[in-house]
Amino acid sequence: MAKKLATLDVNKCIGCMECMFACSRRVGRGGFDNSAIRVRSAGGIERGFVVVVCRSCENPPCAKVCPTGALRERKEKGGGGGGGGGVVLNEDKCIGCGFCVQACIMGAIFWSSEKNKPIVCRYCGECADYCVHNAIGLVEV
Repeated sequence: MAKKLATLDVNKCIGCMECMFACSRRVGRGGFDNSAIRVRSAGGIERGFVVVVCRSCENPPCAKVCPTGALRERKEKGGGGGGGGGVVLNEDKCIGCGFCVQACIMGAIFWSSEKNKPIVCRYCGECADYCVHNAIGLVEV
């Protein structure tokens, strides 16, 4: 069964940004620049935080606007052909147009200025593994 990253309980998020660090480390980098997840304030400490990450849309608009097919809808592995939601990026096909960033209704496709390509969640769960408060996690689609 395909899995997607989900915000399990945003009220448990303390804004530590460990998820962002874990995602960047997944690609061998430090800092936040290469993270496919973002945590931001919802308007001050008393209002909590917002977790911005790919929500694994069905019929994702980011894939629909990709002129080269570099972003394609993710399909569930193993039989059935049913979609798992979300997208898969083929960096070799990407021309760096940025249409996907503009089309994402969640604002969850980020940009690598180093590569001039989008940063897209891979649904690996590394970020969730480092969320000590279980604010985010992988759930079955």
